[in-house]
Amino acid sequence: MLSGEFVVPPAPVRPGCRPPEHPWGVGGPGAAVPHFGNDVPRQGLPWRTTALPVAPDGAVASADDAAAAGAMWEPRGAALRAAALLLGAGACYCLWRLAAGGRRGRRAAAARGRPADSSPPVSTHTMDVDALQKLIHLLQATDDPLIQEQALITLSNSAAFSVNQDVIRNLDGLSVIGGMLSNCVPKVKEKALNALNNLSMNIKNQEEIQVFITQVCRTVESAPLNSDVQLAGLRLLTNMSVTSDYHQKMINSIPCFLHLLSEGTERTQIQVLKVLVNLSANPAMTVHLLRAQVPSMVLLFDSCVNRDILVRALVFAANLKKNMNDEEGIVIEEYNEDSVFFTLCRDSAPFAQRLASLLHHPDTEVKEQVVRILTQ
Repeated sequence: MLSGEFVVPPAPVRPGCRPPEHPWGVGGPGAAVPHFGNDVPRQGLPWRTTALPVAPDGAVASADDAAAAGAMWEPRGAALRAAALLLGAGACYCLWRLAAGGRRGRRAAAARGRPADSSPPVSTHTMDVDALQKLIHLLQATDDPLIQEQALITLSNSAAFSVNQDVIRNLDGLSVIGGMLSNCVPKVKEKALNALNNLSMNIKNQEEIQVFITQVCRTVESAPLNSDVQLAGLRLLTNMSVTSDYHQKMINSIPCFLHLLSEGTERTQIQVLKVLVNLSANPAMTVHLLRAQVPSMVLLFDSCVNRDILVRALVFAANLKKNMNDEEGIVIEEYNEDSVFFTLCRDSAPFAQRLASLLHHPDTEVKEQVVRILTQ
């Protein structure tokens, strides 16, 4: 999920890093359940990405790593960079102490014959507030992209602890991190998006992050196709579209999302489909989605297509069909042969033929979504 120096491979979200309860409630068609991992949501439920994990033992980078990186920097601003290295090392040590302390406590409990809690110490442990504040101030004070990148990585990893999500918000960290979205260095922009993605696992944080949605959408549109910056932006938009509160801010980017669905790699297609599924779960977005154009959309509904893409495309189509049946007043007067409406409704014979063949697909989830579409 996150590439670059000091970043660990993807791993399941830490227990306790809970996304907000979805205001649409739970149960029944369209019920909302927070999404973790790559499992497919049932009945067109909204998607959510997971918080990015902290490094092993809670450390983002060692002091030796930081010193090695510092040796490559130019002499100017040496005092600021030295302070940044010390601060980064101190922040990393704090994270290491949190994780190491939790493990020692569990080992001690086991030695005394008591069952040990396997959950990380999310709710009662936090990175030192002073260290977080210094990291935030550092982002404001420096224009060195290497320092900015490492500070954002540390903040992103600290946000895997739910308590830190509140602390960073209270320290005005969201606006500072959001300011990094205007940075012209792709790696800095990517790390800022990743940090906001982790911080968006919190309802109150989403209320502040939503002011950056339009800028994130522009970043997704302007970033190189399939780039890390583009994927980081899509992950953030996935979290911000779990509820319908901010869907209106993404309307103008729907053509871009469908372009990525048509032209992107499988990884990009999967991520953009998560956003589209979330939008399609909102009846108010139905007309905007049906009018949009996506060349050869019908080709997605094929047994040879990647299973993760196929299921999400089917959920997207099923949500739109359901919304059209539920909302009798929906009328699409303007459309062309490349529109979503034309593929699903106007010239539905090729689509229906592909659905019929997918009824024999070996995957149960694929067949369930096909049946859901055919019975709408």
